[in-house]
Parts: sequence; structure tokens; C-alpha cells
Amino acid sequence: MRKLLGILLLTLSCPLPAQFEDVSIKTVPVGGAVYMMEGRGGNLGVMTGPDGVLLIDDQYAPLTAKILAAIAEIDDGPIRFVLNTHWHFDHTGGNEELGGMGAVIVSQDNARQRMSTDQFMQVIDRNIPALPPAALPVVTFNDRVTFHFNGEAVVAYHAAHAHTDGDIIIHFPQSNVIHMGDIFFNKTYPLIDLDSGGTAQGMIAAVQSALGLCHSDTRVIPGHGPLANCADLETYGQMLADVTDRVRELMGRGMTLEEVVAARPNAKLDEELGGGFIKPDRFLEFIYRSLSEAAP
Repeated sequence: MRKLLGILLLTLSCPLPAQFEDVSIKTVPVGGAVYMMEGRGGNLGVMTGPDGVLLIDDQYAPLTAKILAAIAEIDDGPIRFVLNTHWHFDHTGGNEELGGMGAVIVSQDNARQRMSTDQFMQVIDRNIPALPPAALPVVTFNDRVTFHFNGEAVVAYHAAHAHTDGDIIIHFPQSNVIHMGDIFFNKTYPLIDLDSGGTAQGMIAAVQSALGLCHSDTRVIPGHGPLANCADLETYGQMLADVTDRVRELMGRGMTLEEVVAARPNAKLDEELGGGFIKPDRFLEFIYRSLSEAAP
């Protein structure tokens, strides 16, 4: 506890970059031992209990002190594990500091591979440098891994070629909570990172897989957006499937990407879902390119 307080005091004494000064961490009780935390970047999952804290994702490095302070308000135990749902920098920025505090960083094999090498994200036209060795996951897995922690068997499943090629879905069966990472953008169109092995088809399959974990009153933490339930996740999955089917049908008529975008096959959804980071035209591009690259 003294070590945690020392790191908090040291980091809080340093000025934050301007874009993070006004960020506050909001804690939302979800179910059982699990909380969701909202700040800037991917939604965090926090599991507390006698064994310590299991943290899902860690947003941006300048927010680590604020995140630690928010966690300390609900549990002053050590952060034992940090699970990265995928490699993106708004989910892994705190890895280096948390790993230095003794947390074991865990990810899917492909996510670590991408964290350890320079990447390019076309959607933001940005080169992303490799993380320093101290920020890399020290435990990785292929298909699934189980944590026997705080009296619960917490299972992380690999979702192949969904948002990226290294996404994981985390299930807390006793707490009745699912964390979807960026496979699920609640209330907005999602980012599908095609440059990192993501596909629309994989997103749909991942949502269907997660729905198989749902029970009565299951709560679902999305990568971005407000806390959800399985009905919200099902609606989102149906949207992905419907738009993909419409784009596939237009492609079958020989339409180019530009013609598909001009046809606005998801026009009825644009006002509701098109106000986020991913605009309607870009979302259609993700679908079109996914289907084009899958064609024989």
C-alpha cells in the first residue's frame, strides 16, 4: 500500500499534458465484484476482492495516476493482473507503469506481437511505434485462459479477426459480466482496424460468441460507450450483420466502394450511430474492404 501511495503522490505531482488535465475517472458498479471505469480511451474493467485487483485495459499513460486513485477508492489491494483487450494505445498506455508496480500484463499472442513492433493505422493516418519492453505483456495465450481469482473463474477468450487479430472477450461468470473490448462500440459505429487483421465478419462472429455467454441480467462493458446489457449487444450485432448483408448485395451488383457509399445502405442508422469517431462513410468502407479481401 505504501508503494502504491508513493507512486500516486509522485505522478500526481507532475503536470499532465493539457488534453488530459480535465479528464475525470467515473466509476460505475456493474455486478458482483466488477466495476466499469470511464475516462478517456477504452472503458476499463476492474475486479476487486481478497486476492487483489484485476484490471482490464489502462487507457493513456498520463491518466495512470487518476486511474490508480479511482481504484484505490474501491479497493486498496495490489493490482495483480492487467488484461489488454487488444494492442491499441488508448487501451495499453498504462502498461509500463503498472508493470513496474508488479502487475502481470496479459494479452492474446497477436496483441503482444503488434505491441512489440511498429504499426500503422490507416484510419488515423498514423505510425504507432512499438511499446518499450517494460510495457509488453509478459503472459500471452492463444485461444483462452482462465484466472482463478477472487473466488471466481474469470475466462478470457480470443476473438479472431474482429476489431483486430488479437482481441479478447473477458467473462466473469459469477459476477455475470462480460467485457467486450473494442469489439463492441455502444451507441456509435465501430472502428474495424483492417490494418491489424480486423474484419466485419469477425466482429459479427465475436458478438454471436459473446451472446452465448449471456444469462438473465448479464451486464456488458463495451470498449467505448455506456454500460450495456445483452439486448444492447444483440441489437448491435444485428446491425453489423444487416449492414454487411446490404453491402454484400450491392457489391454483387458490381458496385464500387464509391457507389456503395453514395447508395447509403445504412441511412436509417446514420443519425443514431454516426455521431462518434467513425462516420457512416468510413464504416461502409470497413465493411466493403472486409468483404473484398475475403473474396476468392
